[in-house]
This record gives sequence, structure tokens and C-alpha cells, in this order.
Amino acid sequence: MLTDTLCAALTAGGLAIAIVTAYRRRFLAATRIAAFSLLPFGLALAGLVTLGRKVGTATGDWAVDLVFKPTVWLGFGVIACSALLFGVTRLFSGRRRRRGGDSAGTGPAAVAGGARAAGPAAEPAPALGAAKRRSRGSSDSGLSDFADIEEILKRRGI
Repeated sequence: MLTDTLCAALTAGGLAIAIVTAYRRRFLAATRIAAFSLLPFGLALAGLVTLGRKVGTATGDWAVDLVFKPTVWLGFGVIACSALLFGVTRLFSGRRRRRGGDSAGTGPAAVAGGARAAGPAAEPAPALGAAKRRSRGSSDSGLSDFADIEEILKRRGI
């Protein structure tokens, strides 16, 4: 109740300043002042002031618990251990993929790929063949795209 009264007083004071500013024919500034002065009362009516107070109180209580309770530190240690385990498994799964999968054929590539479970040597990479064709056809190091564009422009008379 006191919060609502304080917010109403702030709004009334701000609107009084906006009226004085408008009287001086500074209407743009008066409109901005009125907009800012309506915020406290609107926040109080919507209940966001008390929500902000509750969030601030809860954050403060958590910070006090963080400093003074060892169980909170233990919780952060468990979270760090979990993150470390995720990182280690990610590291080892990346190494297995680079080597071509495990010998039993039960890895994720075997389950998801079906016929492609034999490894990377079973299929030739299609991008490699395309790169070889591109390198044989042109020696201008990537300027062939511009040559194509130039040819199109010449045909159009541009």
C-alpha cells in the first residue's frame, strides 16, 4: 500500500513537471517527461513493483546462501563435474569419428548410417572429384565465375 502511494506521488510530481514544461512551449520534452512519469504508477498497478521486490529479495537470499552455505558450493562442484564429463565424452566421440568408427560396428555411425557403417574409405568423397575437375578446367584461381558473368553481360550488350 505504501509502495502504491509512493508511485502515485512520483507520477503526480512528474506530470506537474510535464505541465510546466508544456507551458514553456517545449511540447516534445513535456511528452517525454509525462511518459516517464506515468511508468511508476503503471508498474505499481500491474504489480510489477512488488514482483521486482520479491525477485530482489530472492536473489539476495540466494547470494547470502552462496557465501555462507557449503551445500551451495557443493552444488556448483557437481555442476562443474557434469560439464567436465560432457566435455570428455565429446572429445572421445570426436576421436572415434576421425579414426573411422569402432571395429565392432556398433557406434553411432553404424546405427544411423546403415550401409555406410564400413567407414570413410568405403565411399569416395564427391567433393574431391568436383575440386579436381574445377582445378583442371581453370588456372585463374577462382576468377572463372567472373568470366562467366562477363560473358553474360557481353551477350546482353551491357
